Amino acid sequence: MCRLSNNLTGLFNLLTLLLSIPILITSIWLTKQSSTQCETWLQKPIIILSIFLIILSLCGFIGSCCGATWLLWLYLFVMYLLIVITFAFTVFVFVVTNKGAGEVVSNRGYKEYRLGDYSNWLQKRVNENETWERIRSCIQSGKLCEKFQTQFGNDTVQQFYQENLSALQSGCCKPSNDCNFTYHSPTVWNKTEGVVHSNPDCNVWDNDPNVLCFNCQSCKAGLLQNLKTDWKKVSIINIIFLIFLVIVYSIGCCAFRNNRARGWK
Repeated sequence: MCRLSNNLTGLFNLLTLLLSIPILITSIWLTKQSSTQCETWLQKPIIILSIFLIILSLCGFIGSCCGATWLLWLYLFVMYLLIVITFAFTVFVFVVTNKGAGEVVSNRGYKEYRLGDYSNWLQKRVNENETWERIRSCIQSGKLCEKFQTQFGNDTVQQFYQENLSALQSGCCKPSNDCNFTYHSPTVWNKTEGVVHSNPDCNVWDNDPNVLCFNCQSCKAGLLQNLKTDWKKVSIINIIFLIFLVIVYSIGCCAFRNNRARGWK
């Protein structure tokens, strides 16, 4: 195994390098083509990750195949940090996404979402004004509620109540069920004058297509529900990735010992 370790480490890093280059080029091209700041913001992490993988792959490839032991040592050190960070992030995701779920409402096909049901850390993030302004801009630029209105615009009130809405649709594009507003269309609801609502979202709701419930706590909760679902999927991928990293790291350690045994520096 140790005799093959240098070749295996070199091959793995060559493949990673060949995959990272087109990803980097595509990400840069998409950033140039982006029509909104939101799209550009989403592309930046991919660009940074691609550059990181290219540099790391070069260190591993040169270190294992060209006898540059110091580069292989640097590669293994970064790999070790990556393993620790991936493990810590996976644990963190499980902790912060443990709380929170949609609330089933009687005679409704959709669920309602409450911000207070989610972890304090997630609540704090979406309650930061600058962060929420950016997120809200992304949701609006994606025309979430325009598509929502088009999709369910012909529904009667009873038909609408039986629809299986997404967390964002339920939280951002319609008022809370607590408000008891009169249905006119999926994004137009008539308020009852003089009624005091216990749910503050009822006072925030506006039929203006640019306002709706984008400033509601339920909209933030809908986003967190989406985030929770996505992060749970990421956690499973992270566990597989972590196992893969440990295997590659072990092979790299073998290659490092080979280099030292051959007297390479």
